[in-house]
Amino acid sequence: MRADLVTPLQTDVWIYRAVVVMLGITVLMTVAGGIYLEFFGQGDDAIELPQGVVSIGSAAIGALAGLLAPSPGGD
Repeated sequence: MRADLVTPLQTDVWIYRAVVVMLGITVLMTVAGGIYLEFFGQGDDAIELPQGVVSIGSAAIGALAGLLAPSPGGD
């Protein structure tokens, strides 16, 4: 395999932009859903945010941190 071949992930910035936007939307929707359920719940019978949604939001935050953090090698 030739060393000078590059992949689209190395040259196309729109792939990263799309991923960051989608992960950001996921985080914002998770937070907005939690706030909505907190304010519009019915007193003591308030609906809690399902653990699956919390997991998805946490994973999206971790993925954003991994994508946006500088690499140790400086690339």
